[in-house]
Amino acid sequence: MSLPAKHAHCAAVAGEQPALPGFHLAPFRRPPPIARRLAQTISRWRLLWPLAAAVWLLAACTTLPEGVVPVSDFRLERYLGKWYEIARLDHSFERGLSDVTAHYRLQPDGSVEVLNRGYNAARQCWQQAAGRAVFIAEPSRGSLKVSFFGPFYGAYHIAALDQQDYRWALVVGPSRDYLWILSREPHLPDEVREALLRQARELNFAVDRLIWVTHRASGD
Repeated sequence: MSLPAKHAHCAAVAGEQPALPGFHLAPFRRPPPIARRLAQTISRWRLLWPLAAAVWLLAACTTLPEGVVPVSDFRLERYLGKWYEIARLDHSFERGLSDVTAHYRLQPDGSVEVLNRGYNAARQCWQQAAGRAVFIAEPSRGSLKVSFFGPFYGAYHIAALDQQDYRWALVVGPSRDYLWILSREPHLPDEVREALLRQARELNFAVDRLIWVTHRASGD
């Protein structure tokens, strides 16, 4: 997903401006009150606009794709632990990785530690990323937001879940560009896989573009 820049810089210039070579400044005249108020308003909006845009972008990253309903009666304590990534839609931050797993662990403050790990065959090494997840609304609803970049969060909506045994899950992001199939085991039974693909297809996700993740490297 597209995130706002990590640091935003803005500068306000006050006082007299130095004369450019070959130019002379006219005598300073204080503008009338109405003109001063208008200039102050424009200046404030120019400074606030980047912040407003950043807030809008962050909110957009936790939105719910139209038609997707997160699971209800969600139990976080049963969802914790290790999950294998069975399939995903392509995106830059997992590109080229196999043997991808996710570990979820409850923290004292009620948030969830997220540890994603995968094997990069091109570099012949394991890569991992640590993040933090919190609920967007009530904890009985499978809708969270995850941060790997400080204050910037991305949506994590559980659209389907084995609510009897918590053995598999269908997870979507803030748009239909993000889709994951997760399982407690490295392989998913065919009937479960077909059922999840059917549900994702009905939700208008491009299931024909899914990347099926292999789980065969050592060291996991």
